[in-house]
Amino acid sequence: MINPMIELLSRRRSAKPHMLAMPGPGAAELEQILTLAARVPDHKKLVPWRFIVIEGDARARLGDVIAGACMAEESEPPSDVRIENERKRLMRSPVVVCVVSRVVPSSGAPEWEQVLSAGAACFNMCIAANALGFGTCWITEWIAYSPRVKAALKLAENERIAGFVYIGTASETQADRDRPALAEIVTRY
Repeated sequence: MINPMIELLSRRRSAKPHMLAMPGPGAAELEQILTLAARVPDHKKLVPWRFIVIEGDARARLGDVIAGACMAEESEPPSDVRIENERKRLMRSPVVVCVVSRVVPSSGAPEWEQVLSAGAACFNMCIAANALGFGTCWITEWIAYSPRVKAALKLAENERIAGFVYIGTASETQADRDRPALAEIVTRY
């Protein structure tokens, strides 16, 4: 008998954001995805992450902020085509979830563990959405580091963007990519 989790993990593949079409997850599916995303290792129960859901018209509103940030933050004036592409960046999929990593001062849970927990939340989100039949792409891109975008998302001083998880229905199946040979990445002590 094939284990469904092993099967899912063996075929899991990120989709390019522009290949994620409608429909996206409905409200109940998105709640389930976010609930499962939060079920990650969290030493000392600090909850060192939070989620910002960007869907519907909010994608276009934040797209305007992104276009403005591009114009203000680039060293050379961007082309009109680039500005329009930035404006439409979040329109590439029906739902985008910004995963925010936040470091909580704690002697028992170092910063690195908290950052890793946020990364685990990103990946759990992808796996949960994939298990429900949706395609996903977890990426940061330049917008994760933009002061104007971070301000628009109301990030605190102790927060940074762990990634944007794009979720939708994959419009085509991507070929698998080369994976590292275990002999090249595994040693034994």
